[in-house]
Amino acid sequence: MQLYEQIQEAVAFVRSKTDFRPRTGIILGTGLGDLTDDVEVVAEMAYRDIPHFAASTVASHKGKMILGHLGGHPVAVMAGRFHYYEGWTMQQVTFPVRVLKFLEIERLIITNVSGGVNPHLQAGDLVVVRDHINLLPEHPLRGANDERLGPRFPDMLHTYDAELRRRALAIARSHHIRAMEGVYSAMQGPNLETPAEYAMLRRLGSDCTGMSSVPEVLVARHSDLPVLMLSMVSNVAYPPSVIKVTTVEDVIAVGRAAEPRLSLVIKKLLETI
Repeated sequence: MQLYEQIQEAVAFVRSKTDFRPRTGIILGTGLGDLTDDVEVVAEMAYRDIPHFAASTVASHKGKMILGHLGGHPVAVMAGRFHYYEGWTMQQVTFPVRVLKFLEIERLIITNVSGGVNPHLQAGDLVVVRDHINLLPEHPLRGANDERLGPRFPDMLHTYDAELRRRALAIARSHHIRAMEGVYSAMQGPNLETPAEYAMLRRLGSDCTGMSSVPEVLVARHSDLPVLMLSMVSNVAYPPSVIKVTTVEDVIAVGRAAEPRLSLVIKKLLETI
């Protein structure tokens, strides 16, 4: 079965459960799943039940799609994502974005946690991503292109929607949340980077780095979806002299502590749409 047919089968399954029409898609990263508690749920589906979805293996990810209203705004929330390091193909990693597009969302908000390689960043800071550096070893658009999904050579000049970025920054600053625009770099993982790699990323122009999100962004832009990426800094990774041993538990703890600030920005942003 070709990708297009797989997408239609997944969409048909969701439509069989509800006729709800989301306007905004939200993908939640590690430690950021509590936003779902604020959703007035219309329907929810475990990833394992949706045709052609992979299974989230990250312990802190709930692994389900939630449809409902967030502050009155109709949303489709992906509570957990798939990562390349889990062993999935890039098409599997990005399949939920394809499904959200055919559920007729109008924009996509992507969240994650990251290591801060800008020396001005602190743990818990918010980075509104304005650009990215893709250092992943595989690409979700590699292979034959289906014009029903998007163009062969999508342009990436305006990858991150300028108006959504402006609004998110203004909301953060008006609520005294430490926030800055920055460049996100994507590495394969699952190991955290070495001090030399963090230093390399800084020299390349990165402000924060993680193991996800860029494949989803590439597919969203291939699908002509406006994108906003919000990254919460979980650990300070530059300069090398300040790096500390970081565990996944540390990352989750920082994400959960910062989650109320991220949720506030998203909810206030949706009120402006």
